[in-house]
Amino acid sequence: MPNWFALCFIAVCLGYGANAIGASFDHMLPRNDNGLFSRQHQLALEWSSAAALTGLVILGDSQTAFGRTASTAFDAMASSALLTQAAKITFRRQRPRDGNDPDAWFSGSNNRSFPSGEVAHITAIVTPFIATYQQEYPAVWLLSALPVYDGLARMKSQAHWQTDVLTGAAIGLGIGLYCHQGACPLSMSPWLNGVGITWRGHF
Repeated sequence: MPNWFALCFIAVCLGYGANAIGASFDHMLPRNDNGLFSRQHQLALEWSSAAALTGLVILGDSQTAFGRTASTAFDAMASSALLTQAAKITFRRQRPRDGNDPDAWFSGSNNRSFPSGEVAHITAIVTPFIATYQQEYPAVWLLSALPVYDGLARMKSQAHWQTDVLTGAAIGLGIGLYCHQGACPLSMSPWLNGVGITWRGHF
């Protein structure tokens, strides 16, 4: 099975799994998106991580282990964005703040709760670095605090259900490890004058 279709199949399975357990597990948290959990800080994490990673890939040395890891993380970030957006369009789950109904799937073209793209984004970025350096630098595990923070912040903003966040983390982790093993289906190489895109799928 081609790489990309395997990932899409897994995402669909996660979606139907979340649908099956959602009513008994998901609940809306009391809204508290001030201070550390404000939307401003959530967006700062998303955009600063993407910008920093892009800078590392553009300016770094792809011949070093760190440079290759940064490139892998960039590919994982891009792949997770495509996969989560496809899942959002497919499942059209209502956000907690829009109705407090975890079973509101396929409910409207503007609903984009499942899965959490931001949690998938940051998880996909940190996973290759953790996988590469966990033995040599155990402190790299501290990076795992970023997806945990983001998931909690998104739920406190009433933007996502628990299964949205867990599935986003699973997608980011899966794609991050997939790319770490050299099997990433999409390679995006940012250059100073543009972006090069390479499809690695096979039929």
